[in-house]
Amino acid sequence: MSETSAEAVVSAASAAAASAGNWRRAGVAGAAIGVVAAGAAAGVAIERLTVGRGIRKKARLALDSTGPYGTLRGTPGKAYADDGTELYYEVDEAEPEASLAPRRRRLFGRKAPAPVTVVFSHGYCLNQDSWHFQRAALRGVVRTVHWDQRSHGRSGRGVAQTEDRKPVTIDQLGRDLLAVIEAAVPEGPIVLVGHSMGGMTVMALADQFPELIRDRVVAVALVGTSSGRLGEVNFGLPVAGVAAVRRVLPGVLKALGQQAALVERGRRATADLFTGVIKRYSFAGRDVDPAVERFAERMIEGTPIDVVAEFYPAFTDHDKTAALARFTEMPVLVLSGVKDLVTPSEHSEAIADLLPDAELVLVPDAGHLVMLEHPEVVIDRLADLLVRAGAVPAGATVGGYGSTSSSAQPG
Repeated sequence: MSETSAEAVVSAASAAAASAGNWRRAGVAGAAIGVVAAGAAAGVAIERLTVGRGIRKKARLALDSTGPYGTLRGTPGKAYADDGTELYYEVDEAEPEASLAPRRRRLFGRKAPAPVTVVFSHGYCLNQDSWHFQRAALRGVVRTVHWDQRSHGRSGRGVAQTEDRKPVTIDQLGRDLLAVIEAAVPEGPIVLVGHSMGGMTVMALADQFPELIRDRVVAVALVGTSSGRLGEVNFGLPVAGVAAVRRVLPGVLKALGQQAALVERGRRATADLFTGVIKRYSFAGRDVDPAVERFAERMIEGTPIDVVAEFYPAFTDHDKTAALARFTEMPVLVLSGVKDLVTPSEHSEAIADLLPDAELVLVPDAGHLVMLEHPEVVIDRLADLLVRAGAVPAGATVGGYGSTSSSAQPG
């Protein structure tokens, strides 16, 4: 069964590359992607034997219709990047003290937070809704801004990419974040929170605009991210598989991106296989709420294949190690899942080594989407970060703001 699943991915890659007139690349590419897919496919083999496709489809639809995840909305706004790309953001304003006193005490202690704005930047192939639990916990308690990176979520496709054929760079994402801050947070202290690519975006902002960091940023949280050397990540694969994937994946993604319509049909046809792949590279535990898993799938599936292809090369080029020095004078949280296969926790440890005053939190039994898998830990440490930033004099332990175990109630 797992072999059949892997063959489905091989066929999809082969068809896309063949349409581009390159059969040889298709064969090598399909084999490499098959290596990635095989483990995940094996993980869903028993389910495939015992549950029919129609039942699985109905289950997905049921989870989509009843899951509350990603339903939180704020006041919408638009910013414009330096190339004209429209960037969508939402603002959740802090509510009056009287209406939130019990929650403020639970999150931060007895006194209200200072009037800071927390700006959340999401990761690759996700959108602002990936911060659902943290947004729910902080909603109304402190002012927050959630935005969609270019070509993700509700933001527009990158103008430089679609019209000028320029590659995406992490530096561009840093300038995008500046545009959002200028539109949504024109004044006042800021706490920057970034997951994965969002953390890299924060580093790029610091690298290019050190005066903004010096004058307005009072704390930073870097979640499941890296300052560089991502080309060395093995994604949990054997050595032979890693070598094959590194060699052909950029070309494969480019070929797939050029045949987006065909590939999107293939993604739908092999949805069960990709569910296994997404789960393997998103979560580590066995007890994740199926609705949360499905929520993550929807975000990732919602990212067009040409966008996936566009962004991927930027990660190999990413190196913002020097920019970390901009954060030495402020409270910093560095947090990662111990079983993260996408940006391994060693990358977070390397960041913390360069920021000796940072709080390093390694979460056991957590994968790449740690903020969805163990939201209570992330919320607790973010609350403490605000305390350390001087927003409040004393903190309190957070509980009950979202467990993703299958027996827990959402949100």
